[in-house]
Amino acid sequence: MTDTLAPASFAMTPIGVIESDYPDKFGIPRQPGLAPAARASLVLVPPFDDPLAVRGIEAFSHLWLTFVFHESPSRWTPLVRPPRLGGNARVGVFASRSTHRPNRLGLSLVELLEVDTRRGVRLRLRGADLVSGTPVLDIKPYLPWAESRPEARAGFAPEAPPRRPVGFSAIAEAALAGREDGDSLRELIGQVLAQDPRPAYRRGAEERLYGVRLRDVDVRFRAQAEGTETRLQVVEIVPA
Repeated sequence: MTDTLAPASFAMTPIGVIESDYPDKFGIPRQPGLAPAARASLVLVPPFDDPLAVRGIEAFSHLWLTFVFHESPSRWTPLVRPPRLGGNARVGVFASRSTHRPNRLGLSLVELLEVDTRRGVRLRLRGADLVSGTPVLDIKPYLPWAESRPEARAGFAPEAPPRRPVGFSAIAEAALAGREDGDSLRELIGQVLAQDPRPAYRRGAEERLYGVRLRDVDVRFRAQAEGTETRLQVVEIVPA
């Protein structure tokens, strides 16, 4: 009788590491592409930093990255509570994109902006949802004719999450005005906070002050009532 059991383990070696606008997990959009202002680079490490390994990759606009949720705990459970369901309903871990997975593997679709091979290999990316320091295991080009299926069913996540209005206090606007990257940082903050990074069970207005780290700053914000909506108001932006 043929033994169909899988091998006990596989050894994997990261081919590179991510440098991004996200120093911490908190605040990262839960899917790629939701914050296109987010900057990131995939820096390949030896021996994978040979320019020959990426020859022709610039012909593709988007890439699949296989990575490790290295900041997630190694423990996992069969059932998880997706934020999309308010963090209350449970679904099977394999019916979700939870970071708490048996092998902590993630898959992200990113836009390729530039291939820099002047010193090693650095791929400049847009729309990444990866924390700085993320180990990347593999890269594959995205093929829209094979992998885009508009007719596919999307279960409990049939459409993009709703976006909340975002405002900036005078103090926050002054902090942005004093930076060379003020315009792009303002855009990034707006895109990130529009996703409402608070825990899924917190959806209304509250007095609590939150902080999310982006680039080299700490963005402090509060959820305020605005008619029937909740507005995320940036109170101040301070060095992290």
